[in-house]
Formats: sequence, structure tokens, C-alpha cells
Amino acid sequence: MIAYVTVGADDIARAKRFYAAFLPALGYGLTEGPEGLSYSLPLPPGQAVALPDFYVKPTFDGRPASAGNGAMVAFEARSQRQVRALHAAALAAGGHDEGQPGFRAAYGPQFYGGYLRDPQGNKIALFSSDPAEPGRDGYHSAQG
Repeated sequence: MIAYVTVGADDIARAKRFYAAFLPALGYGLTEGPEGLSYSLPLPPGQAVALPDFYVKPTFDGRPASAGNGAMVAFEARSQRQVRALHAAALAAGGHDEGQPGFRAAYGPQFYGGYLRDPQGNKIALFSSDPAEPGRDGYHSAQG
């Protein structure tokens, strides 16, 4: 199980604008401090931790932050509609488009995703694969 993911950012205020455009809608709460931004999910009753956390921080070595080539963090949305809304909100908050929301055939008939880059260049995916929603062929997966 992944415990947390960290991405680097040189401008925490710009990063905060970008991530505030969609992470709260996915249930993440923000704790902000001198070490950067810490986003976490609420702790369900009786559970020790709610994973994974997502951190946006300045680099530890003091050199400029850089995005990993091939690295991406994906966040699951509740619906295709939410993917579209959050993708648009993240673009308006300083993100850069890496792929408009839509079906991605390589990931199956229900996978609906949109891709962005945060202001630092980190690649972010927003996706939904709810079998109760129509797939790319227009049918629910329960219908065959």
C-alpha cells in the first residue's frame, strides 16, 4: 500500500492554488506549514491511518524542483462529470493541459480520465472508472 506521495514545488503559493482547485473536492484536507503543503484524507472511525497522503514541498537539497519524466500521480474522482469539472478548475488555477477528459481505450471501456501538469510540471491524472456510468461504448459494464 502506498503511504504517501511527494512532489516538489519551488512556488508553494502557486502550487496551493492549483491543488486547492480539486483536492478538497476529492475529500483531501490541507495542513500547511513551513515544510509545505500536506493533503490527507479524513480518518475513518476505527482506522489508524487514511492513506495515501499527498505532499507538495520545497526540495530537501535546496536545488530547483523538477518533474519526473514518466512519473504521474492519479487521483480518483467520483464520476466522469467530476473529472471534467475538476480538470477545468485545475486548468483555471494555473495547470497545463496534458490530455482533455475522455475515455482512454488502452485502460478499458470504463476508464475516463483527464491529464494535467501542475505549475511545477508534475503530471497529474484525474480519473473515474465507475461501472455504473456509461462506458465508451455507451453501455454500463453490467449490461455486457
